[in-house]
Amino acid sequence: MSGDAQFDGPSLVARIGAWGRELGFSQIGVAGIDLSTAEAGLLQWLSRGFHGEMAYMAAHGLKRARPAELVPGTVSVLTARMDYLPAATPQGWQAVEFERLQRPGEGIVSLYARGRDYHKVLRSRLQRLAERIAQDIGPIGHRVFTDSAPVLEAELAVRSGQGWRGKHTLVLERAAGSMFFLGEIYLDLALPASEPVGNHCGSCTACIEVCPTQAIIGPGLLDARRCISYLTIEHPGAIAPELRPLIGNRIYGCDDCQLVCPWNKFAQRSSLPDFDEREGMSGETLAALLAWTEDDFLRRTEGSAIRRIGHERWMRNLAVAAGNALHQGDDAALRSALAAHVEHPSALVREHVAWALGPASPPVIPAFAHWCPE
Repeated sequence: MSGDAQFDGPSLVARIGAWGRELGFSQIGVAGIDLSTAEAGLLQWLSRGFHGEMAYMAAHGLKRARPAELVPGTVSVLTARMDYLPAATPQGWQAVEFERLQRPGEGIVSLYARGRDYHKVLRSRLQRLAERIAQDIGPIGHRVFTDSAPVLEAELAVRSGQGWRGKHTLVLERAAGSMFFLGEIYLDLALPASEPVGNHCGSCTACIEVCPTQAIIGPGLLDARRCISYLTIEHPGAIAPELRPLIGNRIYGCDDCQLVCPWNKFAQRSSLPDFDEREGMSGETLAALLAWTEDDFLRRTEGSAIRRIGHERWMRNLAVAAGNALHQGDDAALRSALAAHVEHPSALVREHVAWALGPASPPVIPAFAHWCPE
């Protein structure tokens, strides 16, 4: 890392903000690297097993809270926020999305995943931003991140004035809600930190109350093991039978805690076409999605965040959603589409298909003591 570049900090940060907006970022902030006050909470969350089977969370340990250990030489962190609602998102979009959940035969993909893989979009633009800084002041040491390394993204975002931590654990901003991606550039430049903003959740507990699986077990405390986003994306094996009915028709992710949040009436549309909805990612029937071959899946999810879960988990998720739909009312076309996979090569898929074609069982949330706040 360079460490010897001469520049006026506040002036440079202002210029970086302008360059960031040109690249499609909504806001740029700066955080320091002393995250020691976040370490205890991180360790407690890990010790209680709330990270589920996301082994990488524990594997990196406190490096997540120690930027200079992760990238030696780091002295400040640039944070970036990018809105992702598609440009064509209608007014009243939250109600529109809730209505989708009432159509059991439709497969629901989380809003953020309906367009291009955000990892690719943010990473390339963060790199361009870093290169622009180097053009201005000379060579710099840096590394860009976006949800792909042991980085406490939300903590850094809050410390750099991007918003406050909502009770659902996501970052909220008064003028943008929570429908945005976060990214970071670890730098060897000592930049002045941005001012944090206050918390504006007040007494609202809508996100906690709406969670289908009660994964938000207290303000700011999430048990990922029962979060539908975790179950449909990160979890590699069988989904617990008692949780399957609660997933409804959600086949990739879950937006409920964001849909119900009052601040998201201010969520901003993206200025980038990258996040426009792709065909098949919105409004598609489960029967049609079940007909996709693995080749179809790979072709239709090329450049999408969905591809990383693989066809097997995709089919598992579809089977759960199809079962929930059939348990609400028989649908010959959907039953036929599901039955076509009774002898699927994957034992994981076969198990969930068999469950889906079987009798309905009432949803039950297991009452494990260690899931309750201490």
